Amino acid sequence: MRRPRYYVTTPIYYVNDVPHIGHAYTTVAADTMARYKRLCGYETLFLTGTDEHGQKVEKAAAAAGENPQTLADRMVHRYQSLWQRLNISNTDFVRTTESRHHTAVTALFKKLEAKGDIYKGEYEGWYCVPCETFLTELQLVNLACPICGRPVEKIKEESYFFAMSKYQDQLLTWINKHPKMIQPNGRRNEIISFVSGGLKDLSISRTGFSWGIALPNDPKHIAYVWFDALVNYLTVVGYPNDVQRVRRFWPADLHLIGKDILRFHAVYWPAFLMAADLQPPRQIFSHGWWTVNGEKMSKSRGNVIDPFAMVDLYGTDAFRYFLLREVPFGQDGDFSERALRQRYNSDLANDLGNLCFRTLSMIDRYAGGRIPPRTSSAKMKEDDPLHKALAGLGGKMGAAMGELAFHRALQAIWEVVETANRYIEVTAPWNLDKQVKKKQRLSTVLYNLAESLHLVSLYLYPFMPQTSERILTQIGIKPSFESWILAKTARLGALRPGTTVKKTEPLFPRLEPTEEELAAEEAAKQRKTAGRGKQGQQGAQKEQKAHKQQEAQQPAGGQAPGQITIGDFSRMDFRTARILAAERIPNSQKLLKLRVSLGTEERQIVAGIGTKYEPDQLIGKQVVILANLRPAKLMGVESQGMVLAAGDAAVASLITPLEEVAEGMKVK
Repeated sequence: MRRPRYYVTTPIYYVNDVPHIGHAYTTVAADTMARYKRLCGYETLFLTGTDEHGQKVEKAAAAAGENPQTLADRMVHRYQSLWQRLNISNTDFVRTTESRHHTAVTALFKKLEAKGDIYKGEYEGWYCVPCETFLTELQLVNLACPICGRPVEKIKEESYFFAMSKYQDQLLTWINKHPKMIQPNGRRNEIISFVSGGLKDLSISRTGFSWGIALPNDPKHIAYVWFDALVNYLTVVGYPNDVQRVRRFWPADLHLIGKDILRFHAVYWPAFLMAADLQPPRQIFSHGWWTVNGEKMSKSRGNVIDPFAMVDLYGTDAFRYFLLREVPFGQDGDFSERALRQRYNSDLANDLGNLCFRTLSMIDRYAGGRIPPRTSSAKMKEDDPLHKALAGLGGKMGAAMGELAFHRALQAIWEVVETANRYIEVTAPWNLDKQVKKKQRLSTVLYNLAESLHLVSLYLYPFMPQTSERILTQIGIKPSFESWILAKTARLGALRPGTTVKKTEPLFPRLEPTEEELAAEEAAKQRKTAGRGKQGQQGAQKEQKAHKQQEAQQPAGGQAPGQITIGDFSRMDFRTARILAAERIPNSQKLLKLRVSLGTEERQIVAGIGTKYEPDQLIGKQVVILANLRPAKLMGVESQGMVLAAGDAAVASLITPLEEVAEGMKVK
């Protein structure tokens, strides 16, 4: 049986632009869809590329003292390099300067001309060179382009026109008959309103410059850059010569674009296709724009986000994850490094990273480093939430991906991650290991955790391919993402026991707070203090007075037994910390050696909590420590502080913050 096929595209990007977060966003989204469809068994064609023709490319080349082709050859590598860094799995990369593309553009023009849909006339009006857009007087804003805000040119020249008005009713009928063709719905309504207002014939040639594809019937005319560029989607499926391939892959299943080029794709392009007796694309999805810290992104503001820099700082998968998790696809979003860092530490380091590290550590310690079997007789009610989350993951993923709701798909994956982390606390494998009669139960618990990692890694692959491969390698499975893999292996019980796990470094080492983050936290504290008002100030003054009276009432020569002054307390430096690693100290049942992070530094602390807690139970927990305690040695191991706990050694309970806070915060 022939495999189903799927064809997804990004827009082709202007070759003289500097790649920024918008380019990365569209392409990562397209890559995620392509990878997901491959896992589902589809023969997937994934296209991206560069738009290398037009007046602004010609001008940029002239300013650089080179010809346009040389500029294009030099600049195209910026995109190709970025796609490599972002792990983009495109199956084709089109350049509008390629001969195959010239062939497709020429063929489409001849087809439309033969149908009588192209005629010669004269264009007089406004033109925005940066946006390559014809504009009417009513569209201008203070005689500037309404899209980019830059000055426009008044042009009057001979031109060939496409009879777009002829296809107004046909286009409206098609859009109404195919409600999913233009998404989100707000953009669909925008296009319906525009088309209903009346379509005008479109100028599709220029004579004021020479860098482009000459029209076959009149070489002094250059194809309008948008007529040229849009045809790239047909170029790659072999139009017009490879008829079988065109039939196989056309119409495209998904054009992913930014909302600034919606009209070209949702009006011009379907009209061209209808005139050529070809179907419009099945779906055109127009995503939103990114602002930066609440401001519009622009070169003049100096706030353009460089994807290369983000990958260097946070890694490819963390950047991909943030782009698709932070904002519902289709809506505008705001980018801030602080938000990215919070996602990194919370979702990736704390949730996913800790689940993987703790699971592998326990399999290593309690099962000899091999995934144990699940024993059916040992199934218990406490397994149900995890089994339910795993069993429902595929359905939630399919529904979310069908709507391009990438954030919902990732939420579904993280529901499993969070449920598995809670499962560790509920089942307490460290206690099961101490009981001979609980060994079968321990085996089941560890298998369930390994199975959770297996399924999470499979469904995470479209979003974070490198992380997915690392998890699979760590649980002893050779990464392989061939077609139909979700149907074959993404199910309960598919993980084979006996494979040897490979415990390595944490997937996502925690990021320490920046100076700006620490300063922001301190400023927030000060604002909170200042906001207490006069009543709060009076209360603080009374408190200080009471402390002074208390000190004055102390007996001469010493303090009342068991009491300290506020001055004594202020000398104690209590701080929040996170446990990064934990292990038992040889020959001691009570003492554990902990490695903790205080944000700006790491320390080793010996804690007498080994009769209450197993080492694996502690990794990732936030605690409070006395940070300025003089270092001491316990059983030959240096301790650089004290972890606070309530109760005696047998029932000690760690003191932990009620909510997640930054490491190293002072406790008052």
